[in-house]
Amino acid sequence: MPDRHTASQPVPSTSMEPSPTQPLKRVAIIGCGGSGKTTIGRRLAARIGTEIIHLDAVYYDDEWNKLPQDKFAQIQEELVAADSWVIDGNYAGTLPIRLRRATHVIFLDLPAITCLWGIAQRRWRYRGGQHKNDGVYDNINWGFIRYIWGYRREMAPRVRALIAEHAGHAQVHIVRSRRAANRLVEQLT
Repeated sequence: MPDRHTASQPVPSTSMEPSPTQPLKRVAIIGCGGSGKTTIGRRLAARIGTEIIHLDAVYYDDEWNKLPQDKFAQIQEELVAADSWVIDGNYAGTLPIRLRRATHVIFLDLPAITCLWGIAQRRWRYRGGQHKNDGVYDNINWGFIRYIWGYRREMAPRVRALIAEHAGHAQVHIVRSRRAANRLVEQLT
């Protein structure tokens, strides 16, 4: 089985071994809200000696105002120019920017119920509110819950297509459980 897997060839993450020719330097972590992007990102960033960048912290201010899309894209272009980074966040509209520079792409493709449970745990842990330094943006409403519930059906195919189109050079890891995500972090570092 090849070392690199495209989104159109999903395999269990446990069978994916990092390529010795592809050092872990620039990691794009993608997935539904509550899938564990920030948790995995923190662990990887600490192990490779870089900072984690939370796209929510870039996109939103403290009052939940959004950056204009062109400014958001420009900032990401600047961020990905660095030699080493871990970026967590979805934002399919600007995903190609991150995918083109990533050495590794981790797509956390977890079931909706797992993501909803992750959101509930996060809300309890942080007692609601925004915590920019932790990548926590607690703005839960019914629209957000519907988005989470429909992510695999509606958003994941778009993400997979973007990965297939823009990350052909990178190692792509499609992860379907928290246990597999934890194993992947151990394998990669």
